[in-house]
Order: sequence, then structure tokens, then C-alpha cells
Amino acid sequence: MSDFDSNPFADPHASNPFADQSVRQASQSGQKVESLDDFNPFATDQFVAPSSRPAATQPAPQPAVLQTTYDAPPPAYSEPIGGSQASADYLNSRQEELERKAAELDRRERAMQQNVLTSTRANNFPPLPSIVPVKPCFYQDISIEIPLQFQRIVRINFYIWIAYSCLLFLNLWVSVAFFAVSASYSIANQSGVTFGLAVLYFLLWTPLSFVCWFRAIYNAFKSDSSFFFFVYFFIFFLQFVANVIQAVGIPGSGSVGWISGFQTISVTSEMGPKAMGIVMVIVGLLFSILAACSLMMLFRVHRLYRATGASFSKAQEEFAHGIVTNRTVQQTAAGVAGSAARGVVEQSYSGANRY
Repeated sequence: MSDFDSNPFADPHASNPFADQSVRQASQSGQKVESLDDFNPFATDQFVAPSSRPAATQPAPQPAVLQTTYDAPPPAYSEPIGGSQASADYLNSRQEELERKAAELDRRERAMQQNVLTSTRANNFPPLPSIVPVKPCFYQDISIEIPLQFQRIVRINFYIWIAYSCLLFLNLWVSVAFFAVSASYSIANQSGVTFGLAVLYFLLWTPLSFVCWFRAIYNAFKSDSSFFFFVYFFIFFLQFVANVIQAVGIPGSGSVGWISGFQTISVTSEMGPKAMGIVMVIVGLLFSILAACSLMMLFRVHRLYRATGASFSKAQEEFAHGIVTNRTVQQTAAGVAGSAARGVVEQSYSGANRY
């Protein structure tokens, strides 16, 4: 082959098998290379490393492990700014509330123990001073005798009674002023009748409203009595009607209100009657607000009453049982029966002597 067929850019040692560095090192070290037929790949002494460089060691394969979210540690808790102060205030308020409840329960327990030991409770309402010869007529303690879930509604009824009593007292004084203004300006509008009836209403309706409907709702929630609930519903509805009439203010009805006030304003151009009429309209407005509150309270108590499962038949049973177990009724019935028996015996004895 001529030199023209050779590649001038090729490696001159590429076709020489002895140009390999490993073959040179093996030949120089004098190691004997056996033929391919005598080569045993399982013999350790027949293998000659191609180079003196150590083989790179590969790391052992690790099993694939799925990283779960709960393996990671939770993040460090960082308290919000102002959180310690807010939590401390909350704990202090809770502790004060628990202390108040504990003190209230301790007071109620001591009061109940005292009532059990003495077996009699001194009346405390109305709270009259000791110099007054009239003594309190009722024992009233809402925090002890009324269940906890009904104490608020009983107190609201008590506040309604106080507001009604104050309005009756205000109606009395406005009626006095109305009578004086009518006499001064010679206005004939039955102011004298209104003043007289206002005095009667204040003296009569203030105690009767307390006894008839407030004590009824008090005893109803105290003893869960359907009979007292029905008494409250009937009398308190009449109370609502009376408030509406007093708010209207019919002349001569015993109360100043809308009609009497507007008539007094329009009867003359003098400032005295006009100012008196404005005051009467304000009293009528107060009676109207009280009537609205009374109607709302009536519906609220009725809703609670229906939720307890009470009925009219239960009220009749309680009424009959109360009459039968009443000591006064029993003594009266025993006296009547004894008198009738003595009369029968006397008649029989007198008839036998006649024959």
C-alpha cells in the first residue's frame, strides 16, 4: 500500500496494540499473559488490572423512603404580640367570674341552711324601715327561690311593676297640675274627675298589680305551677289593656294621655295650658311604651310556658289538688260535715222520742 492511502492526521500508535499503557506496564513488570483458552475469569491470580488506579467505589443503594408530613418537626410556637397580656386578662376575668359564682352559691347555701334550721323565713318585702308600724308582707328572694334560667325574666317582670308604679305616681302629680291649670284658666275638661281617679288608681292598683300578677309569675317559676301561669296570663293581659287605656288618656278616665294632652294644647293659646298639654302627651307616650313592653313580656312568658309542656288540664289538676290539700278548706269541710252529722243525729233522736 502506498503512503498516499494513509491518513496524515491519524494517530500513528492507534494500530499498534502494544502502544497501550497497560500492555506496556504488564510487559515491563514481567507478568505472564496466558492465552485466551487458558484464561479463567474466576481465578484471582490470573487477572491483571489494566491500570494501577483503584476502581471507583459506588455507594450501596438505599431503599426509597417516602417522606411524610408528620415526620417533620412542628414549627416553633411564636406568641403573637400582646398575646400574653390578653391571655392574662382573660384568665383574670374568668377567675373573678368563678369567684363571684362561688360566693353566690355559698351565700345561697347558707341561706337555705338557715331557712331549714329556723323553718320560718322573715318577710322582707316591701322593705319598710323599722319605725313604720306596718311590717313586710312577703318573702322575696329571686336569687334563691327562682331557678337560675328563669331569674332574668322574673327580674324583668319586677322592673315592669316598678315602672308601672312610677307611672301611676307620675300620672297622679300630672293630674294635680292639670287640675290646677284648668282651674286657673277656667277650662272645663273634667280635670277634677281625672285627679280623683288618679289618686284612687295609685292607691289601689299599685299593691294589687304586685299581688295579682307579679306574685303569680313569681310563684309560677318558683314551683313550676300551671295554675299560677294561667293567673298571670289573665291578669297581666288586663294590665296591658289598662296601660293602653291610660296611654289614650280619655278625659275623665283618671289618666292623662294623648287625647287629654292634645285637647289641652288646642283649647287656648296661653303658654300654661300648652306646656301642660305637652307634659300630658309625654305621660301618654310613656304609658304606650310600657304597654308595648308588657305585650312583649306576655308573649315571651307564654313561649316559655309552652316549652315546659304545661297545659290547661294540668292547671285544673293543680287547682283541685290545692283545694283538697288546703288546711283551711279541710277544716271548713270538716266543720260543715260535723254540723250536718250532728243535725241528722238530733233529728233522729227527736223523732224517736216523739214515738
